Amino acid sequence: MKALIGLLLLVFGHDVSSVIHSRRLFTTGSSGLSTFPEFVTVEMVDEVQVEYYDSNTQRLIPKQDWVDQANREVPDYLERETERRKGAQQVFKAGIGTLKRRFNQTGGVHVYQRMNGCEWDDEDGTTEGYQQYGYDGEDFLSMDLKTLTWVAPVHQALTTKHRWEHNRALMEKLKHYYTKECVDWLKKYLAYGKSTLQRTERPRVSLLQRSPSSPVVCHATGFYPDRVVVFWRRDGQELHEQVDPGEVLPNHDGTFQVSVDLDLTAVPQEDWRRYECVVQLKGIEDISTPLDPAHIRTNREDNHILAFILTGVAVLAVVAAAAVVGVFLYQKRNDSDKRHKPVGSVTSSENTEGQNPSPEAQPLTTVQS
Repeated sequence: MKALIGLLLLVFGHDVSSVIHSRRLFTTGSSGLSTFPEFVTVEMVDEVQVEYYDSNTQRLIPKQDWVDQANREVPDYLERETERRKGAQQVFKAGIGTLKRRFNQTGGVHVYQRMNGCEWDDEDGTTEGYQQYGYDGEDFLSMDLKTLTWVAPVHQALTTKHRWEHNRALMEKLKHYYTKECVDWLKKYLAYGKSTLQRTERPRVSLLQRSPSSPVVCHATGFYPDRVVVFWRRDGQELHEQVDPGEVLPNHDGTFQVSVDLDLTAVPQEDWRRYECVVQLKGIEDISTPLDPAHIRTNREDNHILAFILTGVAVLAVVAAAAVVGVFLYQKRNDSDKRHKPVGSVTSSENTEGQNPSPEAQPLTTVQS
């Protein structure tokens, strides 16, 4: 789940002056699942869903008005990109057949995934590109853009690794796509969606406690973007012990929330005022909230507040499931924070600059027996 929606771990002292923007395409092919489409693609920009396609509707659906406006610069964009995804759908279906043979499998449920895209740091201009594949909940193949090689964690991927590495024209096209074209389109989307993607919303901060013996929770919610740092200080010094940092989670309205616990079991209540919670978010001054026992909202008095936090976690699950059904199946087998998706790809190499904004248009070969 962490891979689909890009959740960021809190890092104490981390610089929030820059924002790393991302553009990612999640592609999932499956077999043996009667309740889900056998092929789904979801494109995300800064963790906001911008396009969707599945094999049931066979239509590429824009999810944001500003994305639709940006894509109008490309003639017949929806028609052409829809046809590309139909082609990818067939490639993924064939790829599952190939992988089942490689792994000596017959029936059952099988999931074949790919995640590819790029990132751009708006402060220092650095970029990153990635293309990663997974099969049945395990990493299968991932690209190292710096060395133009592929990492194959299982021997069944070695055939594909060697074939793609030996195709130097392919590797150079991939390098150009991820370092130039993908980044250019990411910047274009950021410009069109500036009011949404580059806004800053100030967090609301609350101190919560379920019971007198529970940790005190510093809960920040309603902020945007998600690159936030929340930490506890005592006498002006940042704490690294007694603290349990949480993860940034999405709210239903597109903003984010995070909670950081402070264990005060061994601290006399008269010393609690020495502590404060600090929230740092780019574009606003630091928000400091002293630990005043009188301002702590408890489970008994404010049950709805704590329920809201739990609801946020539930919303995360619903959004993720709606976005990419295959990620759920992947997480059943792999609970670590990995990026990946299937091994077969679109054979078209038509992505001339400015004409093919979709990551689906990148030049790739298919998995072959």
